[in-house]
Amino acid sequence: MILHLDLKRTNQPYQAEIAEAMQRVAESGWYVLGKEVASFEENWAAYCGASHCLGVANGLNALELIFKAFDFPAGSEVIVPANTYIASILSVTSLGLTPIWVEPDPKTFNIDPRKIEEKITPRTKAILAVHLYGKCCDMKPIWAIARKYSLKIVEDAAQAHGATYQGHKAGNLSDAAAFSFYPTKNLGALGDAGAITTNDADLARKIASLRNYGSTIKYYNDHVGTNSRLDELQAAILNVKLKYLETENQRRRELARFYLSEIKHPDLVLPSLKTLYEDAWHLFVVRHPKREQFIDYLMENGIQATVHYPVPPHKQKAYSEYNHLSLPISEQIHNEVISLPLNPSLTDEEARHIVQVINQSVYQPHAAVGYHSRL
Repeated sequence: MILHLDLKRTNQPYQAEIAEAMQRVAESGWYVLGKEVASFEENWAAYCGASHCLGVANGLNALELIFKAFDFPAGSEVIVPANTYIASILSVTSLGLTPIWVEPDPKTFNIDPRKIEEKITPRTKAILAVHLYGKCCDMKPIWAIARKYSLKIVEDAAQAHGATYQGHKAGNLSDAAAFSFYPTKNLGALGDAGAITTNDADLARKIASLRNYGSTIKYYNDHVGTNSRLDELQAAILNVKLKYLETENQRRRELARFYLSEIKHPDLVLPSLKTLYEDAWHLFVVRHPKREQFIDYLMENGIQATVHYPVPPHKQKAYSEYNHLSLPISEQIHNEVISLPLNPSLTDEEARHIVQVINQSVYQPHAAVGYHSRL
């Protein structure tokens, strides 16, 4: 069985270095906001091309802390993509802000800049740009809109470690950016972890306080903060794995190019490539009008595919007040998307097998586990 993602196999090459880093932390006697976190913050800021980095507990907290630091009045509106993971929206509503949904460009899956301006009102304070699946949003028109209306831009870069737009890395395309280092990410910890990058020194100082109970000096609290701190152990592990991120991303790009050139299936909509971008290929997402049957076919042939994500946020029970909205592009995407295996540990042989099985479903419809025979 070719798994969609085998984390044990993905992390295996770095086990010795990770064990050494964990031992170093264990022996240091300092486990929260110490040298390992400071080192990773410096390294991640440099990697992204940003001036500041703040390590936090997870990606959702990273987004929440950014919006909390901006201190928008309750009820302020934030432009959000309708096609995203629910965490993007949770970060907005958890601060008493109102999400204003914008449909995606179906070619990129990301927020369509052409549809943003019509949604802006006097209550609009920010645009949330989610770099979904490892492709940066089309930021140039988003920057122009933000300048025109004096809006903040926030990046949800949870899936975009190392992705670039016009030569600039995700994390350096906005007023502030949020990252998740959940184990499945391109740069994954061995547990929950996150970070915020920004070029705004004042904003960085405020977030540094907010993540630590609103305190800069111990026992003196300037803000109503929270407890969201990247721990020393995860920071040490991330420092190990950061050294290999570019190599792993290049492998992802090689696999993506192979898929794009070799998969020949009339019912599959493949991802698009554009010259302004260098994708991180966190996920290789295709679309098929009969998703479940296609996934079953892949599974019968030893390939595990998965779905990111089956239900759009505005149709979730948690957001019943938005269930009435009709966002047909997002709804179609969520009904059709399939994530094929694509990760640095995938071998050439496995990639060729995946392509062969997909193409066989078209060219050999009467095979023992034929695809068309079941539709």
